[in-house]
Amino acid sequence: MGSVSQPQRRAILTGGLVATAAVITGCSSKADAGTAAPKPAPAAAAATASSSASAPPDTPRAAFDRLIEGNKRWVAETLQRPNQDRARRKSVAEEQDPYGVIVSCIDSRVDPELAFDTGIGDLFVIRTGGQVVAPVVTGSVEYGPLTAGSPLIIVLGHQRCGAVKAAYKALKEGKSLGGNLQSIVEALRPAYEAISKGKHTDPVDAMIRVHAQQTAAGLRSNASLAPLVKKGDLAVVSAYYSLDTGRVEVLSGRPSD
Repeated sequence: MGSVSQPQRRAILTGGLVATAAVITGCSSKADAGTAAPKPAPAAAAATASSSASAPPDTPRAAFDRLIEGNKRWVAETLQRPNQDRARRKSVAEEQDPYGVIVSCIDSRVDPELAFDTGIGDLFVIRTGGQVVAPVVTGSVEYGPLTAGSPLIIVLGHQRCGAVKAAYKALKEGKSLGGNLQSIVEALRPAYEAISKGKHTDPVDAMIRVHAQQTAAGLRSNASLAPLVKKGDLAVVSAYYSLDTGRVEVLSGRPSD
């Protein structure tokens, strides 16, 4: 996963959170402290300054605003493509400091880095079928807030999700899907049961939205993340991505000032 920096702008985690972070970051180490990195030539330094975005936001609201502004550029086709050059790649090669975690679907039409007009080292992105969260996935989601102080998590559902559509059909007909696909179906069952209590013009779309909201709510109450949410150091947002327009619609958890 790569080492992460612990800037002073982010709250220092104590107690069990530090212990958890220590275990997780054991899988990746920083460069030998005794080996000094070569200083960039003036031209390289200038390229870094001119091609990189401003300092990463350090509050949930600032991170949220940065991503929403990027999505507006995506929709309007006025992309800035920040942090996408060689200078940026080199600058984060030793350490990373992402300001957001995106939990999204594996759908090939949904690319969070593009949809939010971000670059290298800006986001932790976890992608699963139907953005289903299981224990190992939850650990990946926790990685950003617990080790890098990432102040924002967005659970991003999307229009015409094939995984949700397949799960809806299987649950409605009482059938099972082959292999491990059934585990996705079971993870989506709570959303199916929730939308089954009412009438919807498009029940699959309603299920997509409900599932994103349920997943975000579950992460907010997560034992490791809840203390950060309570302190205001972390926001967990549920959102919906339109394949037709590229627009991200916020469903719940919009961070306050």
